[in-house]
Amino acid sequence: MSLTQFGTIQGAGSVLATNKLIRNTYTLLAMTLLFSAATAGMSIVMNLPAPGLILTMVGYFGLLFLTHKLQNSVWGLVSVFALTGFMGLTLGPIVSYYLSMPNGGQVVMTALGGTGAIFLGLSGYALTSRKNFSFMGGFLMVGILVAFLGSLAAIFLNMPAMSLAISAMFVLLMSGFILYQTSALIHGGENNYILATVSLYVSIYNLFLSLLQLIGAFSGDD
Repeated sequence: MSLTQFGTIQGAGSVLATNKLIRNTYTLLAMTLLFSAATAGMSIVMNLPAPGLILTMVGYFGLLFLTHKLQNSVWGLVSVFALTGFMGLTLGPIVSYYLSMPNGGQVVMTALGGTGAIFLGLSGYALTSRKNFSFMGGFLMVGILVAFLGSLAAIFLNMPAMSLAISAMFVLLMSGFILYQTSALIHGGENNYILATVSLYVSIYNLFLSLLQLIGAFSGDD
């Protein structure tokens, strides 16, 4: 076998591995989104109270840490569903709050539609263009940290205007992160479909929440 033939076979194997990674990621992502929607729906039907900031943070970061530890085992799948199911439960009371308003159903559906359109558009662009967005990594990490700290400050200081500005910032950051993570799947920056699924899920979750707050505020409901 010539070096040229070996390189062709190796390249084909790499493409197959990448395609399998992308397929597994989006399959698991679809399943976790459906499961999360189910737990959110259960939370709404049962009228469960909001768990509070501390419990939410402990549950989220605890399950996120567990998922990272178990990423290479079958238990990693269990932890992914535990994480996304828990996030769905925390989402339920928030959605209930908006649904209780006069045009809350329209606000929620608009935010949901906007989230889907942004995710499909950006993810589809990254997949079809094959552009490498790895250069955005450092900027996104710093931006997310700043936005997270800003959101905590807005909560504790009770500053609605700042909270809306942070939500707008999160929309831009999560959009960028979708491009970044999808690009990582294509160009070898991420080789674990469990971690890739979690990253995309968190981006979609935060994107939806941010759009929900912005749309609710500008429609006069927040």
